Amino acid sequence: MRKQFLFIFLALIVANTSEAQTRSTRIGYIDMEYILENVSDYKEAKSQLDLKATKWKQEIETKKLEINKLKDNLKTEKALLTKELIEERETEIKFLENEMLEYQQKQFGVDGNLMHQKAALAKPIQDQVFTAVQDIAEAKNYDFIFDKSSDLTMLFSAKRFDISDQVIRILNRTEKRQQLNKKQLKEQEAKENIENEIDENPAMADRQKALDARKAAREKLVADRKLEQEAKRKEYEDKRNAIATEKAAKKNGTVSETAKPAEATKTETTVPPSATPITTEPTVNKAEERQKLYEQRKKELEEKKKKILEEREAAKKAKEAETEKSNTTNN
Repeated sequence: MRKQFLFIFLALIVANTSEAQTRSTRIGYIDMEYILENVSDYKEAKSQLDLKATKWKQEIETKKLEINKLKDNLKTEKALLTKELIEERETEIKFLENEMLEYQQKQFGVDGNLMHQKAALAKPIQDQVFTAVQDIAEAKNYDFIFDKSSDLTMLFSAKRFDISDQVIRILNRTEKRQQLNKKQLKEQEAKENIENEIDENPAMADRQKALDARKAAREKLVADRKLEQEAKRKEYEDKRNAIATEKAAKKNGTVSETAKPAEATKTETTVPPSATPITTEPTVNKAEERQKLYEQRKKELEEKKKKILEEREAAKKAKEAETEKSNTTNN
């Protein structure tokens, strides 16, 4: 079968040689196992099937333990039993062993329940994959698309020809579209267009990463500024509340603990340390802590900016090297 497939494949390549002179032949491949493992519906159903398989294994282990127990009892009591009883017990043990093997074959055999349920589980997803592959092939003018996990032996396959992630995105898009409103649908379509452009031009992936990094840096800067403003606002409110409390105390003819004059604190020599009035030291400590926090965040932000610049420079050098390499190849 494999030889026939290879012969047909070579014949198709020969038949398309004249056409390949005018345009390059596009070949891609998918990994069906990788796709299935990354589809949420398949993963959920597979986990339920795994629970069933675990239950079947436990039942088989229970039968094995019962049979081993019967064998041990027979070995221990064999000297006390008659020949007829020994034969009767051996027949019973043999019957239980055959029953266990039949059950094991029924559940885990080549034509067992596990294989049938796996095939039934994968078939709907495989049909969706085949439809997605056809759509990709027609939209992007692929001549051949193979399945890496099939019987076809692929001794080498370059990653740039792998369209498995594109298929997964199409399957996920179909699932998401059913749950989106009109506005979200437009946003999703715009996102899909960007992903399609990246698929067509791998160099755009580096630019997209740089844009995402700059966007994340801007969002972090805005968040830090908001935290800084919040800290200043809190400090201002604390000071205003302290002034208002002091004014109210003076108006009532009393002095708050935080506003006692220095002379009063000096004359109170008999007061124990535990009863000393509360000073403004906690407020100062809080201000120092906020200042330290602000400086620490500022330092982290500078380090992150530096890292982004280094990554941008590295991406630029990599792009220049790739351009130089492609120019050398063309020459």
